Amino acid sequence: MLKALRSFARRKSPWIMHVPCGGCNGCDIEVVAALTPKFDVERFGVLQKGTPRHADILIVTGVVTAQILDRLKRIYDLTPNPKHIVAFGSCAVDGDIFREGYGFAGPLDEVLPVDIYVPGCPPRPEALIDGLNKLLKRLK
Repeated sequence: MLKALRSFARRKSPWIMHVPCGGCNGCDIEVVAALTPKFDVERFGVLQKGTPRHADILIVTGVVTAQILDRLKRIYDLTPNPKHIVAFGSCAVDGDIFREGYGFAGPLDEVLPVDIYVPGCPPRPEALIDGLNKLLKRLK
């Protein structure tokens, strides 16, 4: 009963944490734009949290570098189960133009289990909303 109630609450009010790893910050701007009243992801119950301990979904933007790799894994470990990862932007999906760089630690899905990919450079806030909707439908 308690497990079903928790699952229902997560579907109706997923709490997200934005994890910027690096890159040009174009994706970061689009994630923030999705949280503004113009796109209003809160209508789906989505709330941004400042700590991974309160988040259900990690939205990772930017390229995974050797410098951020340990911090990213630590953030993932601090997130309570069940946790979900959204790779937002081409840099998080496959490294994009930073793939040949010396600090590139690999695509996000080689570091953490990714549930939803939102490709684009940068993807629009509507793409993030679509990705979150697809993820929430999977949780049913």
